[in-house]
Amino acid sequence: MDDLSASLAATLQAARTDRDLSVNALAERSGVSRAMIGKIERGEAQPTAVLLGRLSGALGMTLSELVARAERPGDSRVRRTAEQPLWTDPATGYRRRAVSPGTDSPLELVEVELPPGASVSYPADAYMFKSQQLWILAGRLRFHEGDLVHDLDTGDCLELGAPAPTTFHNPAATVCRYLVALVKTRS
Repeated sequence: MDDLSASLAATLQAARTDRDLSVNALAERSGVSRAMIGKIERGEAQPTAVLLGRLSGALGMTLSELVARAERPGDSRVRRTAEQPLWTDPATGYRRRAVSPGTDSPLELVEVELPPGASVSYPADAYMFKSQQLWILAGRLRFHEGDLVHDLDTGDCLELGAPAPTTFHNPAATVCRYLVALVKTRS
């Protein structure tokens, strides 16, 4: 297990216990099995983006917050490129970089690279407590937001609506890079 995976395991467990949640309670809220939560917290399984999205949503956190806390909490107003936590989904190759400094700002910037043909889905509760916009930096993104489908090209920007199940899909033969700008609205 690498350092980030070990730290992610400890961070997830700490976030759960800080909220006075049992593994059973987190399993009920997130729809992730108790056994899988236990494996993740013990560092025996590397969670996918989908699992982390479900768990972070159930904890009232963003996925970025969870990864950033695992990397190292900070209070600097500058986060150098080399210090930005980078996480890769073991199932899809989806890469997520937490760009924002480790401050208490409600604004978070996240850079994502979605490989050709890859798809990542999140439940509606992964979008609770936040307002988000997607800005396509390079490539194409087919974004499913509930029953709506948005085909986005380089330069396009989309503001997400009310929380709904989503799927990020790269229909192109090249990597799709996009920036997620999110503001946490309440905890």
